[in-house]
Amino acid sequence: MKALILVGGFGTRLRPLTLSVPKPLVDFANKPMILHQIEALKAIGVTEVVLAINYQPEVMLNFLKDFEAKLGIKITCSQETEPLGTAGPLALARDKLVDKSGDPFFVLNSDVISEYPLKEMIQFHKSHGGEASIMVTKVDEPSKYGVVVMDESSGQVERFVEKPKLFVGNKINAGIYLLNPSVLDLIELRPTSIEKEVFPKIAAEKKLYAMVLPGFWMDIGQPRDYISGLRLYLDSLRKQLSPKLASGANVIGNVLVDESAKIGDGCLIGPDVAIGPGCVIESGVRLSHCTVMRGVRIKKHACISSSIIGWHSTVGQWARVENMTILGEDVHVGDEVYSNGGVVLPHKEIKNSILNPEIVISIPALSRTSA
Repeated sequence: MKALILVGGFGTRLRPLTLSVPKPLVDFANKPMILHQIEALKAIGVTEVVLAINYQPEVMLNFLKDFEAKLGIKITCSQETEPLGTAGPLALARDKLVDKSGDPFFVLNSDVISEYPLKEMIQFHKSHGGEASIMVTKVDEPSKYGVVVMDESSGQVERFVEKPKLFVGNKINAGIYLLNPSVLDLIELRPTSIEKEVFPKIAAEKKLYAMVLPGFWMDIGQPRDYISGLRLYLDSLRKQLSPKLASGANVIGNVLVDESAKIGDGCLIGPDVAIGPGCVIESGVRLSHCTVMRGVRIKKHACISSSIIGWHSTVGQWARVENMTILGEDVHVGDEVYSNGGVVLPHKEIKNSILNPEIVISIPALSRTSA
């Protein structure tokens, strides 16, 4: 069985982290986003994963070579010369996806995190006999999304309604699909949307079915949703009684700590925190609702909340970092500095406080920093 992961895009919503690595290689819960998906695909018998990519393919493949051997799964690349949307990449990768078996193949958006009930999706796909299955998830405010209107008993998709003003349903496309090879006959090799151009055609033929995704779901392609996704992911680990979660007198709620990280005395960690490999958390530090990536040092009595601290960065003593502050790779925040929503490019030193989250994304705000 095969799968295609839609990797294309420049990851602009997750800058400055994506100035250092392609978005699918940005760490989430202590490993690259895309590894969560590849491991889930491997677990249900997928033998080959095709990455549909138009940005830094060599970086992606070089990084994943080690995991290809460790996981025992083939990872190949289908490179676009121009952005092809969400359907065009399937046409481009046709020869890689279709084989003599005629088996259906998975398609996943690279920045979706969930419990990946892929085995259940295979069973669902076989049961309805249609051409395509899509995973949908329930949302509280469907007016913000394109809503999937479906028969609740059979799962057959009736139509799609973009940002409905009147309530027509509360289920949206979750970005996980299982498609028969015949679906590729509907896709031209050009920039095309699978959601707006391909799925409505299959639905009109009554051959498109939707399965309601059990458990949590989040598109983690932007910082606020990334932090929300981490909370949902860690809560899912707790419900599974996962031994990966940390425990101890200094831990509150769900916390993930790499075994190589060092945490000093008198710290208070959590809830909803991920601490990556090689991190040093000095004494008296307070962390909540945040990710601290590989090689970071948080100095004594610093306080970090609702933020992402990029690889090999440093936060100084008594510093306070909060309100969706995003530090790129190798950023150094001085002692007693306050950051209120600062977005800081890689390799910068912050000596003055950032009081307004809107200022730091403009050129004048960046002039506060020195290389």
